[in-house]
Amino acid sequence: MDDFWDFFWLMIWAFLFVAYLIVLFQIITDLFRDHELSGWWKAVWVFFLIVVPFLTALVYLIARGPGMARRQMAAAQQAKDATDSYIQQVAGQSPADEIASAKALLDAGTITQDEFDHLKAKAMGR
Repeated sequence: MDDFWDFFWLMIWAFLFVAYLIVLFQIITDLFRDHELSGWWKAVWVFFLIVVPFLTALVYLIARGPGMARRQMAAAQQAKDATDSYIQQVAGQSPADEIASAKALLDAGTITQDEFDHLKAKAMGR
């Protein structure tokens, strides 16, 4: 019976330790993501995270918690925008857009009817 409780408390402490590591890495990530905080203040926070880790983590979460959420959302939005931009760049124009731009070139007299037909067939995948 004693082995069960030892194992149970080991699992509780392991869970708490992993949860603390997650919070610690979130704090460190937030520190280096914040461009408004000077390097000296970042160094002070990291120093105290090493010297007095639990107390510093609690103080950081209380003092800078709302800013952490805003910076996390801004980073996620920036990553989403970069991904969307890359996808649009790689995907190119839709077939309708390609045909419309070819039609504009035909109307302007830049390309001939044969060239327009070739671009239209290419855009339609023929």
